[in-house]
Amino acid sequence: MADTDDIPENRLRPLHVFRFKVEFRRDNTDRNFRAAGSVPLCSGAFAECTGLEATMEPKLIKAGGINYGAVQRPGRVSFATVVLKRGMTTTRDLWDWFQMVNLKGAYAYRLAVDITLEDNAGKPAIQWSLARALPVKFKAADLNAKGGEIGVEELHLAHEGLYMGPAA
Repeated sequence: MADTDDIPENRLRPLHVFRFKVEFRRDNTDRNFRAAGSVPLCSGAFAECTGLEATMEPKLIKAGGINYGAVQRPGRVSFATVVLKRGMTTTRDLWDWFQMVNLKGAYAYRLAVDITLEDNAGKPAIQWSLARALPVKFKAADLNAKGGEIGVEELHLAHEGLYMGPAA
C-alpha cells in the first residue's frame, strides 16, 4: 500500500473561506461568459456568499435482463440560488440592478459574476464563475431601533451555469 504523504495533493493546506472577492462582468448573450470587461456594480465587499452548488439528477433506466437495480445515466444539472450578503451602505447598485431587471423590464440585462477565493497571502487561488446571473431577490436589513448591529443586505442570484477553475 502506498504512503499517502507521497501524493502532492495530500500535502496542500486547506484554504480559509473568509478571504474572497466578488466581481461583476457584462455577460454576452451567446454564453461566452469570459468575454467582457468588469462592471463597477458594487464597490462594497461582501461578507458572505452561499449557494455555490450544482446538482445532477441521474436518469434511471430499467434495462431488461438486469435484475440487480436500474442503470443510472447523467441527467439534467440544476444550480442553487447564490446569496450574497454585505453590510448595508448608501450605495444603491444592487437595488438598481434588481429594479432594472425586475421592475423596469430589462430582461436581458444579466451579468457574469466571478467569486475568487484567495490564499493566506492574498493571491487568487480558486475562482467560481456564474453565467448569465439574474437578481431574483433583494432584501434590505431589518430595521430595529433597539439593536446595535450593522445592517446586512442580501442579493439572491439565479444563473445559468457554474464554472470553477484556477483564478485568473
